[in-house]
Amino acid sequence: MKQPEGFTRLGFSEEEWEAMNVFKEITEDFGLLVRRDFAGNLIARWNPSEEASSLPAVALGSHLDTVKGGGGYDGVAGILCALGAVKELKEEGFQPDYPIEVICFASEESSRFPVSTIGSKAMSGILDTNALENLQDETGTSIKEAVEARGLSWDTIKYAERSADEIRSFVELHIEQGMRVENAGADFGVATAVACPIRLKVQIEGKMGHTGTTPMGMRQDALVAAAPLISFVSEKAEQLSKEKEYPIVATVSKLNLKPNAMNVIPGVVELGIDIRSVDDSLKERFKSMVEEKSLSIEKESNVKIKTDIIVYNASINLDPNLAIKLEQLGESEGLKCLVMESGAGHDVMNMSRKWPAGLVFIKCRNGVSHHPQEYATLEDLRLGVDILVNYLRDEARNG
Repeated sequence: MKQPEGFTRLGFSEEEWEAMNVFKEITEDFGLLVRRDFAGNLIARWNPSEEASSLPAVALGSHLDTVKGGGGYDGVAGILCALGAVKELKEEGFQPDYPIEVICFASEESSRFPVSTIGSKAMSGILDTNALENLQDETGTSIKEAVEARGLSWDTIKYAERSADEIRSFVELHIEQGMRVENAGADFGVATAVACPIRLKVQIEGKMGHTGTTPMGMRQDALVAAAPLISFVSEKAEQLSKEKEYPIVATVSKLNLKPNAMNVIPGVVELGIDIRSVDDSLKERFKSMVEEKSLSIEKESNVKIKTDIIVYNASINLDPNLAIKLEQLGESEGLKCLVMESGAGHDVMNMSRKWPAGLVFIKCRNGVSHHPQEYATLEDLRLGVDILVNYLRDEARNG
C-alpha cells in the first residue's frame, strides 16, 4: 500500500519496532522460531530437525526501516519475498537439510543517525560502538540512547556478532533503485560488488559583507566559489563514467550556508560530496581531482578551502560462485539476468565480510526509490520469490 506522504520508520524508532513486530507475528505463524539479538535484529529460523539445529543456516534477509518519507519497497521487498519463499516451501512440504533463516536487520538506513547498516554491522562483528555512541539525531538523541529506549543495551550490542560457522550463505533481495536492469531488457539483476563511498566535507571560507554596500569586485563570496566546484563534481563524474570500464557517480548532496541571511554575503559554505564506484582507484583519483579543483578555486576566488575525508570505504566484492548460482537459478526459470554492480550500500555488504553472500535485484518502476512513488509490480515480486525458492531448494539440501 502506497501513502502519498511516504513512510517514515527511522532506525530504533517505535515505528520500526512496530513493523518488526508484524514480521515476528508472521514468521511465528509459519512455525519459525524467532529471536531478537543484542543489536535488535530479528532472526526467524526454520529448524528441519533436532539433529540439524546446530548446522549453519541458509539465510535470507533485508530491513524494514525507511528514510524520511520513503517508499514501501526499499528493504520491505526483500523481507516480503523471503517470507514468500519460505511460505511456498512450507506449503509444498519441502524438507531442508540445513536450517533456513529470514533475518530482519535493524536500522539499515542512515536517515536518523549518520551511520548505516547498524544491525548487520553488529552481526558481522564490525560495529565500532566506541566511535558511534555519541552520534546524535536531529533531536539531540544519541544512538546509544535510541538503542536503549528499545530495551537493548549499547554495552552488550557487540554480542550480536555471530560466528563464521553459524551461517552457510546469505542472500539479500532488493529493488534495484535504478533502471539498469530495465534498460538492459533483463528481468532481474545479480550484483557482483557493492560500490562503497568516499565522502568529503569541503569547507569554503570567504568573507561576510553587506549585500547592498560591498562592491562586486571586492567580494569574497563563499557560495560563488562553491558553484564551479559543484558543477565540476557532476560533469567530471559523467565524463569519467563514459571513459572507464566501471562507472563512477559523484554528488554534492549536502550544503550548509552561513549566515544564510538575505542581506549578508555568504561567508562560509560547507559541501558534502559522495563519491562511489566499485573501482577504488577511480574513487581515489576522483577525490584527488576534487582537491586539485579546490586549490584552483581557492586561488581564483580569494577564499580558503579545506577538504576533510569523513568516510573512506573500500568497495565490497560479493561471492562470485554465489553470483553465478543466482544467475543460473533465475535463468532456469526462463528469466534474463543482468550481471552488474550495486551503487547503493545494503546489509549484504557487511554479511559478505564473514559469509558467502549474494545480492539479487528486482526492477522498480522508473528507478524511483527513497520516495513515496517507489513501486515494484506484483509480477516482479513474484519473480523474486521464485528465485529465492530455487536458491533455498538448492542451498538448503545436501548434494
